[in-house]
Amino acid sequence: MAENKDFAVIWDMDGVIVNTGKEHFKSWQYAFQKRGVNFTEADFQTRFGQRNDFIVRSVMGDAVPPAEIDEIASDKEENFAEIVRDHVKPCPGAVELLKALGNAGVKSAIASSAPVQNIRLLLGTLGIFDSFQQFVSGREVTESKPSPQIYLLAAEKLGAKPEKCIVIEDAVAGVQGAKRAGMYCVAVTTTNPRENLQTADLVVDSLAELTVKSLENLVKSGHKN
Repeated sequence: MAENKDFAVIWDMDGVIVNTGKEHFKSWQYAFQKRGVNFTEADFQTRFGQRNDFIVRSVMGDAVPPAEIDEIASDKEENFAEIVRDHVKPCPGAVELLKALGNAGVKSAIASSAPVQNIRLLLGTLGIFDSFQQFVSGREVTESKPSPQIYLLAAEKLGAKPEKCIVIEDAVAGVQGAKRAGMYCVAVTTTNPRENLQTADLVVDSLAELTVKSLENLVKSGHKN
């Protein structure tokens, strides 16, 4: 491994490393339809990247009992695991960039609103779980994205200063949270059009466009949106 670089990378998972948006949408539809609640693709798009309990409350209201929230989320996650178990593919360039960062001595962390079992399932299936030094799931923080909490906790776990961290995101809420954390943000247009992601410091159509050097130069530039 090369000498450590003076920055760290914090990765979102869904839409960045794996493109499972359709599977998440179908699983949410399944869970809500069981309860007679219509959940549209537009509903999903405005909430993608947020924590399960926040999604349930935003759809069904704050009065929904905690036990019902847990039951809905459990139904959703069980259905999701069944759908994706044999159909997990990485987003273009994701695995290659992760390995290049590791070879250059750059630490990486996952900061995902997904439950920890999803993180283990998806990254384990791809064989890259051990490529990350730290993990933060949505349940480890009290606020959902666009709060900066999850990114700040990831930086703390990595032992990295926020201003030396680059977040890779695909969701609008994720980009907002990364910027609120005082971090650089690279947005990839997996689930959102480029015009929705302009508050990021760099927008790419594929992680294959990124290199260790381009990320290092972003931090060295010192310019943040």
